[in-house]
Amino acid sequence: MDSLKFSPELQENSANTINPLNLEEFRRQGHIMIDFIADYYQNIEKYPVLSNVEPGYLRKCLPDSAPHCPEQIETILKDVQKHIIPGITHWQSPNHFAYFPAGISTAGFLGEMLISGFNVVGFSWVSSPAATELESIVMDWLGQMLKLPSSFLFSGNGGGVIQGTTCEALLCTIVAARDQMLSKIGREKIGKLVVYASDQTHSSLEKAAKIAGIHPENFRSIKTTESTSFALSPEALKMAISKDIEDGLIPLFLCATIGTTGINAVDPLGPLCNIAKEHGVWVHVDAAQAGSACICPELRYFLNGIECVDSFSLNAHKWLFTNLDCCCLWVNNPSALTKSLTTNPEYLSNKASESKKVVDYKDWQITLSRRFRAIKLWLVLRSYGVANLRNFQRSHVKMAKSFEALVRGDKRFEVVVPRNFAMVCFRMVPSAFGAGVELDSASKLNQKLLELVNASGKVFMTHAMVGEIFVIRCAIGVTLTEEKHVINAWKVVQETANTILKM
Repeated sequence: MDSLKFSPELQENSANTINPLNLEEFRRQGHIMIDFIADYYQNIEKYPVLSNVEPGYLRKCLPDSAPHCPEQIETILKDVQKHIIPGITHWQSPNHFAYFPAGISTAGFLGEMLISGFNVVGFSWVSSPAATELESIVMDWLGQMLKLPSSFLFSGNGGGVIQGTTCEALLCTIVAARDQMLSKIGREKIGKLVVYASDQTHSSLEKAAKIAGIHPENFRSIKTTESTSFALSPEALKMAISKDIEDGLIPLFLCATIGTTGINAVDPLGPLCNIAKEHGVWVHVDAAQAGSACICPELRYFLNGIECVDSFSLNAHKWLFTNLDCCCLWVNNPSALTKSLTTNPEYLSNKASESKKVVDYKDWQITLSRRFRAIKLWLVLRSYGVANLRNFQRSHVKMAKSFEALVRGDKRFEVVVPRNFAMVCFRMVPSAFGAGVELDSASKLNQKLLELVNASGKVFMTHAMVGEIFVIRCAIGVTLTEEKHVINAWKVVQETANTILKM
């Protein structure tokens, strides 16, 4: 990094100051960057999917302080190639089957360029009218694609907002539910409010409840069982609510999930809503991972009962090819949200807001500043169209079915829970390791199997616990993944299993 050398001619000399937005340099460096990223994707399969660097590796590679003088983009990208890429876990690798899909697309990427290029801060309508109005339009578009009730659309009495992540969507809706309830019973009773979910629900709900002031002891993680395919049982919810009422507590909020993070379990919306509504409980549906696939008519039934809920969210940045971040949240009563989140400082006052004829999205979220995410989603929807987006998702479901068939075809393995959408949860059965192998030992051996699979660098998968069973998750949904990658992933699993059995 030659720029760290002392350069007296640059010191305190404004005549030599670089223009941060020189348009000719912008064009030149932009072309270089696009080529660099395209080359990265072209060569992505050459890299181990899971980074194998040691903690603290990067501090040893980079200087202790920022450069005093400017560096060329070519020099910086050499360091990206040399030092950064080795420390990346390659989420866009076609051999990435871990966690959840974070699908991208050319349109999503170009949308990000427009977001950064315009760099508007659209907290209110007047701060950038197109940003606000396009967001309202694309949220209605996507809501229509999902066949959401009109009560969730701006064209009805509801509306949608693009948040950063599900964590933000959950916090906003819990706060809205909290304030709506406390306005009826008194704010001093916040300590009695109770939040409900299954033990498969994402941990972000518990965090959101804590931030919203819900007492930690009033968070109910209701145990699920194999008999319901680890979905939340309406009977178990009813029992939990009844007991809390007997104990003088106040049921507040239920989070049902369409496609839980661990195993893609699906909670039954209709029966759960029937119980929740008897007690005035706000029902939110978290469909972060799998909800996008419900634009496919054959998968829409997973949302049956959605007309009874209060709010619904999904992450377009997971399975709708809209680069991170883009969490879509719909509510059927926007005023519940805005009553909790609105602030009106004088320096933001304007005639449009005072007219009550416009949406000010600052009042639909935690933060004030916000990115123009809508233009990215707009590009994706327009560039591919509903038909192609459906077919992309269908191809992933088809690949998941192929992987499931491969697992079932090897007697040493089993599919532990029913496959929903494009995730397969499997393990080596205890008998494969030898007679008398108990559940705990089998879980440790499956954990070893997963560790060795990931250490190969050829494939990356993660795990979940289902009851007391350790399962390996194969989550399909990366844009570049093809059938050949799924077949190869299974070969790696089988070869690794052979190695373990020989130990």
